[in-house]
Amino acid sequence: MAADGKARAPPQSAEQIRAEIERTRSELVHSVTVLREEVAWRTDWREWVRRRPLTCVGAAFFVGFLIGSSQRR
Repeated sequence: MAADGKARAPPQSAEQIRAEIERTRSELVHSVTVLREEVAWRTDWREWVRRRPLTCVGAAFFVGFLIGSSQRR
């Protein structure tokens, strides 16, 4: 056991390290792609309107009311 209390893995060959780096890189690319798609879907205003049309109309009315009432002052 090492001084920090964790068991150390035996040394890996250069080929094993390269394979591990490539596997990690592939996982990272996949994760970033999934995250990018999720962010695009969550921030698409058309999707919000499709899923909750009445809420969006109500919010638009409220924002318009606020803007209109601030213009009269």
